[in-house]
Amino acid sequence: MEQTAKFNETIHASCVALGPTAVLLLGASGSGKSAMALELISRGAILISDDQTILADTDHGLRASCPRPLQGLIEARGVGVLKANHQASAIVRLVVDLETEEPDRLPPEREINLLGHRIPLLHTPCYPHFPAAVLQYMRGGRSA
Repeated sequence: MEQTAKFNETIHASCVALGPTAVLLLGASGSGKSAMALELISRGAILISDDQTILADTDHGLRASCPRPLQGLIEARGVGVLKANHQASAIVRLVVDLETEEPDRLPPEREINLLGHRIPLLHTPCYPHFPAAVLQYMRGGRSA
């Protein structure tokens, strides 16, 4: 089914998909967006975009995609730019803010508004299980 974008914006973010839905990784340069994306890819996610993500406001949700010149490429600091299997686009279901540390063991539910879409937001805890928890969130959601 063709989706018509009402509004597009390119942002500094990385994005990976798990099936038809995606997690958008926000943060400044050097905050770990590519590293987190690589970790999620190593656990079964598929690259949508690294460093630059096109967000489109559609009737079916906030769709993430990659600028054509960057499709299938991801930077690994200390290694170089790597080729990766990629997916053209997906609907953003979760946003991770890699610049804000999560101090709470059981954090409150948070949201972010992107192009008029309210999307669940996670801050980054300093735990090695975080990438696995993000993928589990994508698969099953969060308990109330």
